[in-house]
Amino acid sequence: MDSLPLISIALCTYNGEEFLEELMNSLLAQTYKNIEIIVVDDCSSDKTTDIIKAYRERYPFIHLFQNEQNLGYNKNFEKALSICSGELIAPCDQDDIWDKDKLKLQAEAIRTNQLIYHDSEFIDSAGKSMNLKISDKFNFYRGNHPAPFLFMNCVSGHSILMKKSLVKHVLPFPSGFHYDQWLAYIATNMGSIDFLEKPLVKYRQHQHNSTDLLAIRTPRKNSTERKIEKLKQESDWLKVCMDHSSEENFELISTLYQLSLKRNSSLASPDYGFEIWKHQEQLLYLMKKNKASRFFYTVRKIWGIGIKRLF
Repeated sequence: MDSLPLISIALCTYNGEEFLEELMNSLLAQTYKNIEIIVVDDCSSDKTTDIIKAYRERYPFIHLFQNEQNLGYNKNFEKALSICSGELIAPCDQDDIWDKDKLKLQAEAIRTNQLIYHDSEFIDSAGKSMNLKISDKFNFYRGNHPAPFLFMNCVSGHSILMKKSLVKHVLPFPSGFHYDQWLAYIATNMGSIDFLEKPLVKYRQHQHNSTDLLAIRTPRKNSTERKIEKLKQESDWLKVCMDHSSEENFELISTLYQLSLKRNSSLASPDYGFEIWKHQEQLLYLMKKNKASRFFYTVRKIWGIGIKRLF
């Protein structure tokens, strides 16, 4: 066992008592045995920490850290990654169920990649299969180009096994964006990523998920202010990506960022849409849609704040 690299499982918890024991049992059943479980609790008010403490009494490789104030989802994972000591790190959500061979298969396959991820099967809150996988929603990407992660994401945090050496390049997480998309973006700037086709996590869907891939939560009213906010967020994300881009990717991302700003300050920017369409094989690679759907997606990107205020 000692010849295997240590894998740190970075588990973030917050009021997760309902599904936590099922998750913990799946972590402890891993066929890859050289692990530590780093639990960072974000001020839970239920029995979450009691459950973890009970497991910790039996398994000394479980370590519990309790925040003095609530950090929120992204900052909590940021803290968890910084604490991990393993050569490899696996982020972990509190409500999923891991396949017993998840870490073994990923550790064998990561090789020279910065991170490796996998497919996952959606289950409902009761643990019943929804007969749907993440790969039914997105094309998966392997390679060393960050462009596929500028507008969408196929890499779920729970599916990642990453090298610890990547941590110094991803922290701190940029505020207001999903940390898993950020990890994928930086990893493809630093090197390459790969994936396993096998679903290695049962990915539980319920009203309190941090991401809502299947749109099961009560939808927010898509007000004019919300539409404008989304445009600005897109530009902010492109700016962050531009600031952390490798030299070979800088020109494309910089061009997209500048055109997005022009779009925001006008009725529309056909040039922004044209730039996306020109690079659609990279920028829209993850989109599991036909060419017509890609085209209409691109057209929707054209409209600026002026149009959003009118309609």
